[in-house]
Amino acid sequence: MTLIKIPPHWEVSENQITPPDIYFKRRRFLKTFIGAGIGASLLPLTSCQKSSSQTALESSLQRPKLTGITKNPAFAKVDRPITEEILAGQYNNFYEFGGTKNIWLKAQKLPTDPWKVEVSGLVKNPKTYDIEDLKTKFPLEERVYRFRCVEAWSMVLPWVGFPMKALINAVEPTSSAKFVRFTSFYDPDVIPGPTFHLGSLPWPYQEGLRIEEMANELAFFAVGLYGHDLPKQHGAPLRMVIPWKYGFKGAKSIVKIEFIDQKPATYWNTLVPNEYSFEANVNPNKPHPRWSQATEKFISKGPGLSWDIKETLPYNGYGEYVASLYS
Repeated sequence: MTLIKIPPHWEVSENQITPPDIYFKRRRFLKTFIGAGIGASLLPLTSCQKSSSQTALESSLQRPKLTGITKNPAFAKVDRPITEEILAGQYNNFYEFGGTKNIWLKAQKLPTDPWKVEVSGLVKNPKTYDIEDLKTKFPLEERVYRFRCVEAWSMVLPWVGFPMKALINAVEPTSSAKFVRFTSFYDPDVIPGPTFHLGSLPWPYQEGLRIEEMANELAFFAVGLYGHDLPKQHGAPLRMVIPWKYGFKGAKSIVKIEFIDQKPATYWNTLVPNEYSFEANVNPNKPHPRWSQATEKFISKGPGLSWDIKETLPYNGYGEYVASLYS
């Protein structure tokens, strides 16, 4: 096992950069803005004195504690330590607020109260839920899952929420429903999007699953993390958690869930279909066009940012649950 320390903040490794050639002819989009995420976003944690930025970060993570949570014994731990909350809170992707990893401060502008989620389409019982309705109607549980980003970094996170199949049972899809489309909140007056792009982008952020994937035991809606309400930078107040797929499949800040009969267009698959597939299962044997997926940088502890190089597992280690979906 090799321990690698954070490089200087001005140095960016290629596999930490989200696509540089996307928008013209679906190849030019994010040339400059994933860049200094590792270095710049985590420098405050290396200081001997607590900076105002770190204080603000800690405040953003102090969300109300969730009660009545049961720990699902089938998903109580994995063979890696849980990533420290402070690291997970400041190193993540949320493209509605920009392309760098340190979007946590901008994400605090996300309006989450009130919040409604419309469930519609090919279902017998369409319904619009308040976020508190979801927390009370569906029993909450904690699940510790591996998280694997397509950019070849990873974490282990203790999500709080409920299985997606519980929502399926409540709304009763018809036999015509073959896919599910998930739509994230978008308001151009609130959400700036990337700071560098050419042309328009396919907002709102949308993702999709086959209905069989949504019904899988692993598929999860998160309303919390580390025992409290989901912080805004993690996609409050409701996000998808699909642990056998790359992280971009987990749409954040969901406002609409639609059961439909055809495969939906999704954000990254629309922009760069040769780099971001609709299926997006974690596969160490299928490299990204610009980097290998055979290994990953596992982030777990501070101060600062360091990571261990780990071998990537097929389906992110969850093959026993999901491999039959793709046989």
